[in-house]
Amino acid sequence: MARSSAVRKPAPAPLLSGTADETGLAPGVERARRRGRGAVSNTSGRFEPQARIVLDDGWQSLEELPPFKTTVGIDTARKIITRNDSPDISFDRSINPYRGCEHGCIYCFARPTHAYLGLSAGLDFESKLFMKPDAPEMLERELSAPNYRPKTIAIGTNTDPYQPIEKQYELMRRILLVLEKAGHPVGIVTKSTLILRDIDILSRMARKNLAKVAISVTTLDPKLARIMEPRAATPARRLEALKELAAAKIPTSVMVAPVIPAINDPDMERILDAAAAAGVQGAGYVLLRLPLEVRDLFREWLVEHFPDRFRHVMSLVRQMRGGNDYDSTFGKRMTGSGPYAWMIGRRFETACERLGLNLRKAKLTTEHFASPRPRPVQLSLF
Repeated sequence: MARSSAVRKPAPAPLLSGTADETGLAPGVERARRRGRGAVSNTSGRFEPQARIVLDDGWQSLEELPPFKTTVGIDTARKIITRNDSPDISFDRSINPYRGCEHGCIYCFARPTHAYLGLSAGLDFESKLFMKPDAPEMLERELSAPNYRPKTIAIGTNTDPYQPIEKQYELMRRILLVLEKAGHPVGIVTKSTLILRDIDILSRMARKNLAKVAISVTTLDPKLARIMEPRAATPARRLEALKELAAAKIPTSVMVAPVIPAINDPDMERILDAAAAAGVQGAGYVLLRLPLEVRDLFREWLVEHFPDRFRHVMSLVRQMRGGNDYDSTFGKRMTGSGPYAWMIGRRFETACERLGLNLRKAKLTTEHFASPRPRPVQLSLF
């Protein structure tokens, strides 16, 4: 019977050679327990002194381990606006209302952040979630600081702010109301059609050049989408959401992200065609990124779902990453390098030029910003 057992943490796994028996990776969790999830395993985080793996103890016990159910904990963060100084991204601040993401995208580069909580980047990341219940209040306080200088806030760059639990907690709607009141610009990235719930706020903000939205579409094949991102909206629903947002005159873009060689890269032109027909103005793409634990999780996923393509996909990934599984160099991590990466970039540019995408960039403004809590005026003595 499969049980969870603690062992000393092994050395990093060798490169996979093509079959599940030769991978050298930890055994996966049985399918019944992870039904509807993206990751195959739940290996301990990189900071843990022990690694927990699933093994058959030979006793054929009738006891079964429970399935992975979504739980939501409280994140007691002291600040809501996260700053960065990365030279290859277009924003210097972001908000993440949630930690972890139920969408279960196997390639999510935010997965390794769960290690800081003592949890796995695998199944824990998509089933043990954390919310910041006072995020709107913290945001109002930080925007009211005397030395705060407004600049576009990005939301959805780490975990999806409109993942399923947002329907219950409505943190994003409350955050948007704070930003609207303050006249503060915001850019949102999501895979969820739940964003349409807030189209009233977004359309009002867009009329003042305060909001823009990007929806990520990785494939038009619903079966492939269910394998890549099991609890995200279907591609057809995402395209319909793009159409509704564009019709509401909200600056809208499509993100083909990530592009996985020999898996979804053949869909790139079809996605751009469909998005342009929906009325989007812009488009972007990001090459597959495999930092830290994501590398082994992705390789396990490949062996599970595409064993016949495993060697080919990983060979192409290394060709685009200087011979490695990943290259985190600024300026290269999003687009890769080498002939295959160059070809993907040219295909994207050619399709955008043909469809008239990216002719104008949506520029948001800070001219409407006003502190949500103005400082009291000091009365004069006379």
